[in-house]
Amino acid sequence: MLRSGAGHKKIFMRDQSSSNPIAELITSRRTIYEFRNEPVPPPEIIKRAIDISRWAPNHHLTEPWHFYLPGKETIAGIIELNTELVREKSGAEAARKKQARWSGIPGWLVLSCDVSDDPVLAQENYAACSCVAQNLMLYLWSENIGTKWSTGSVVRDRRFYDLLWIDPSAETVTGLFWYGYAREIPVTTRKSLQQILVELP
Repeated sequence: MLRSGAGHKKIFMRDQSSSNPIAELITSRRTIYEFRNEPVPPPEIIKRAIDISRWAPNHHLTEPWHFYLPGKETIAGIIELNTELVREKSGAEAARKKQARWSGIPGWLVLSCDVSDDPVLAQENYAACSCVAQNLMLYLWSENIGTKWSTGSVVRDRRFYDLLWIDPSAETVTGLFWYGYAREIPVTTRKSLQQILVELP
């Protein structure tokens, strides 16, 4: 259903009476770009989401994922680093706007994945960490918590690894996740089943 609040755009709210709650949860989740100015969800919910998300498929049970919950000091460092990168690329005004936006993000979480010299294992590990990321976002969505999975240039900067105390020779950052309560939920479409499915004899 669509619900609108004072000063908010219409947003899609999940139908809790759906006959298939898993299908409804998957199809209703969206990347959230705008969060409400409310306190972040309680840490026990985030930790529960992490605990549940780790039950993802992973080849040979390597469990290659690592989670980082940055505190205020670390978040400030990430924002400062990203602001510097934007300033170098796009100028002071763009950096100021980006800094203001990032400073308003309610919750932060980082996911990393084990590095492997074996290209096949490296690919399998990344696939497993992507499954963990989807589990994480779906569980949070079941708690009405929206997320944005970012893989921008800041997470590939060596200084980002230093801020998170991550050894880049052992782990690679899979993504930076923002979370919080959605101000608005984008309406998007997907290709049809006929466009993506090849049925073979």
